Amino acid sequence: VWKALSEFYLDTELQKDDYIRIASVFRQSPYSLDQIRKIDIYEVAPVLQSNLLNIAGEWAGFDEKWLVENCTKQFARRNNSFKRIFFYLKNFLTYWTRDHHFKKVKEYI
Repeated sequence: VWKALSEFYLDTELQKDDYIRIASVFRQSPYSLDQIRKIDIYEVAPVLQSNLLNIAGEWAGFDEKWLVENCTKQFARRNNSFKRIFFYLKNFLTYWTRDHHFKKVKEYI
């Protein structure tokens, strides 16, 4: 799920096939779409949202080992009330850039 969500942070235009593939990953996961949105906010966004704000952002994909290590750290911090509020507020900077991806993926779930 982390790897699939990471595609929302690339400096590329996702295509129909990308959304179908991501929807398949989400469907096969044990998580609801609402839970996946929370995974995005509290685990993936803190790691990758700076790429959305970078003029020359990553476009080819993120190193999976690096992604898993960093998302795992965020997962460990997820239940900290202060961190949850901080991540939630920080999410407002880039949520609009990812919301349309969730809407597209939902079409294929």
